Amino acid sequence: MSSSITPPVRRTAALLALLLVALAALLGCGSGTDSAAADGATRVVQTERGPVTVPAQAKRIVVLSGGLAGYLFALDAPVTATDTRVLGVTNFDGGFPPSWAAKAKEQGTTQLPAGEELNIEAVAAAAPDLIIGGGQGITAVQAEKLYDKLTVIAPTVLVPKTVTAWQDQLRQVAEAAGRSDRVEAMITAYRAKVTAVKSAIKVPAGNFAVLLSLPSNEPYLIPPAAALPALLGELGFTADDVLAKAGNPKLFGSGDSFVVSPELLSKAADAPQVFVLPVGGRSVEQLRQDQVYANLPSFKNNTLYELPATSYRPDYDGVMATLDVIAKRFA
Repeated sequence: MSSSITPPVRRTAALLALLLVALAALLGCGSGTDSAAADGATRVVQTERGPVTVPAQAKRIVVLSGGLAGYLFALDAPVTATDTRVLGVTNFDGGFPPSWAAKAKEQGTTQLPAGEELNIEAVAAAAPDLIIGGGQGITAVQAEKLYDKLTVIAPTVLVPKTVTAWQDQLRQVAEAAGRSDRVEAMITAYRAKVTAVKSAIKVPAGNFAVLLSLPSNEPYLIPPAAALPALLGELGFTADDVLAKAGNPKLFGSGDSFVVSPELLSKAADAPQVFVLPVGGRSVEQLRQDQVYANLPSFKNNTLYELPATSYRPDYDGVMATLDVIAKRFA
């Protein structure tokens, strides 16, 4: 009787041993963020639209704004597909902005179709486990419009348009993607670079204003509280109160620009120093040919400094690149 029972018992014991080995291997692999995502682990992030349950660490992120994509590549987050439009960037490397083209190609990131409407079918085809959008510009408006449809595809986190400082945008994007642990090292690197640049440059005397050169050819100024003037302030430059000089006009978009009449420009932009940002508009040399600008003190005295368009609403790469330009120009 015992001889007929022993083989099944042995087989059962062998199978149990194999199951235990497999379970041990599974548990061993489960001690990390990758397994958390594989096991369906989630987190809850607070957004302007309420709490959103997202993957513990997303594996297939679709980014609806080219202005936010740079943060994700800087965080080494997996970007499956992204919008590639970045304000002021007209030269592309394989279809991607130069600052993150190499990382996008390395990851095999695909480009979302750019148009007047968000291509919801392309977003769905990318099979994301997380969608990130919002921020500033037309892509933010497009995402807001189709938010409900996006949430059907995957958990969707939109950065509010009121969040304009790159540090705050970085933190929100990192939190959504499960990369918050990398943020402080990036900000520490930024602060160290600000300190190094500040100690190495000579700041010109007198206040500064910032002119925005847009395709409309209307005179635009950037208020002192916007991203670029704030950065220049950290380096020791002193912003002129262009907003008060212009009579406190209405601010556009997310509050980082305003238009003045050609007649009022001579009063609002009479600072001794002027930074010029050509964002699809005329260059400094072209503005010199326009008497509206040519009569400004900074144009007459040649105290003009052109900065790249990405200095206007910089992401992490943009602000670091701006520091390089300033360090070279004012060394």
